[in-house]
Amino acid sequence: MISRPILFFVVTMVVVFFAVAATVGHGRSQPALMLANVYQDHVDPADYWVSEKLDGVRAYWDGRRLISRQGHVIATPPGFTDGFPDVPMDGELWQGRGTFSRLMGALQRARPRPEQWQHIHYMVFDLPDAGGPFDQRLAALRELLDGLDAPHLKRVPQRRVANREQLMDYLDQVVAIGGEGLMLHRGSAPYRGYRSDDLLKLKPYQDEDGRVVAHLPGEGRLEGLMGALLVETPSGRHFRLGTGFSDAQRAQPPPIGSVVTYQFHGHTKNGLPRFASYLRTRREGPGYVR
Repeated sequence: MISRPILFFVVTMVVVFFAVAATVGHGRSQPALMLANVYQDHVDPADYWVSEKLDGVRAYWDGRRLISRQGHVIATPPGFTDGFPDVPMDGELWQGRGTFSRLMGALQRARPRPEQWQHIHYMVFDLPDAGGPFDQRLAALRELLDGLDAPHLKRVPQRRVANREQLMDYLDQVVAIGGEGLMLHRGSAPYRGYRSDDLLKLKPYQDEDGRVVAHLPGEGRLEGLMGALLVETPSGRHFRLGTGFSDAQRAQPPPIGSVVTYQFHGHTKNGLPRFASYLRTRREGPGYVR
């Protein structure tokens, strides 16, 4: 007769085996990426390297292919990754400021069109397997990429600031030219594949992703169009998202079940986003939610 501990072990191993098999069978293996917390005023920015926060799609290069944060292989046109080194890299697919919609249009095609990828670059900001603190990994990244013959591969510029005043000045400069905000990498930090203060994001507003629950009809001038989205927040609360849309977006609103990003300024006393405004749609499927 099999004892309970042995039976429990066998059942556990069977469950783990089929879970792993299901993941591998669908071609998905989520990379353990370093994720960012939100910058707080008590943080000393002198401990960090600072770069522009790119409005793109996070991607992990495993040495031979690009993988999304959710573990999906990203289809690229022939020649796009020519010259990429065969070492893991962490970065962002980016087309330029204010071009997120065009970027998503290119990425969502099962058969990528080369003409849509002409101005897309893989912007690299870290070497996950290089070891050592970010100070050393950044030096290794410069040595690896600078002078490399790879037209679609670039290194994200990093700089130091002495204090919060210089940090906020830099934020103002980036936002003034259409940038989204800043990223801060702690210089002394190893690469950790989870969310921590080793990586911080700083924006002039807060933003968040929510799931579309329903389309609410418009009234008056918006009769016949979508008036607002009913959105579910990560905490499970529902609110109306009715600003930030063009008439074309109201005519073809984000599908129910899709994920949208909205910006807001704090929360109401009921815990709902205050002055929320639509930013973009991050559709489910390919798994490009950052």
